[in-house]
Amino acid sequence: MKNVVTIDLEDYYHVTAFSDNGTASDRSLYVSRVEQNTDRVLEILAEKGSIATFFALGSVAEKFPQLVQRIVRLGHEIACHSFAHRQVFTLTRDQFFEDTRRAKLAIEEAAGVAVYGYRAPSFSITKSSEWAFEVLAELGFTYDSSIFPVRHLNYEMQHAPVDPFIIATPAGSIQEFPMTTLQIAGARAPLAGGAYLRVLPYWYTQWGIRYLNDSEGRPACVYLHPWELDPEQPRMKGTLSARIRQYFGLRSAEVKFRRLLQDFEFQPLGVLVKELSHHSPRNLDGRLPQIPLEKLYFDRETQ
Repeated sequence: MKNVVTIDLEDYYHVTAFSDNGTASDRSLYVSRVEQNTDRVLEILAEKGSIATFFALGSVAEKFPQLVQRIVRLGHEIACHSFAHRQVFTLTRDQFFEDTRRAKLAIEEAAGVAVYGYRAPSFSITKSSEWAFEVLAELGFTYDSSIFPVRHLNYEMQHAPVDPFIIATPAGSIQEFPMTTLQIAGARAPLAGGAYLRVLPYWYTQWGIRYLNDSEGRPACVYLHPWELDPEQPRMKGTLSARIRQYFGLRSAEVKFRRLLQDFEFQPLGVLVKELSHHSPRNLDGRLPQIPLEKLYFDRETQ
């Protein structure tokens, strides 16, 4: 089974954990490292023969169009991660529309290809911002990967389905590919991405993906940020929690990432989404379940 590998294309100072410190308003003061870090990711992917989906910030595409062009030229999929990395639930509908429209245009202009996939910063589409899926459909997106169905202060979608499904909105349908979770001791546990990949031992990620592939017939979605392969990045001031999430495990991240690419086969998320739209192994009739937008918020276990 092929899993998917995704890269959230942002700089070290874009992270949400430091936004309360004024980092968001002072980003122009920081020296960018996104180009060199992303080139490192591209080198590793090329060495392992893996093709990924890059969810790019529009602001990064606008500032480094040549970087986006290299990504596309190497055969990777380019998708959207917002323009300015602002959490969706902090925006009005009009603000989200403008941020996403601007991001999509900037990425498409840099890449020279159409953009169909979206991932919200910090998986921040929640109960108060479900209208974001209708906006995505209005803007021409066909799939999303913003729902992380685990208990978390910001995610708020812990009871969403763990398998892909279709969100039916008045503006059209969006295929949702939730982030990967495991069922452990009656609770859902995160797997294979970001801080969870860095902080948790590699055997947990390896075992979890194999279990999903072999026992449940489910592909895993690995996600990574280029700055996670950069242990020499500048240190920012922040809470102890923010600093742990940002800096713990940076020196082991590249080794873990390389092992993942060696131990498993990967493909872009957009390719898997197309495959699932024709056949879903978890549904006997071969179709993904559809959930109307007005019934999207999950306040109880659905699976």
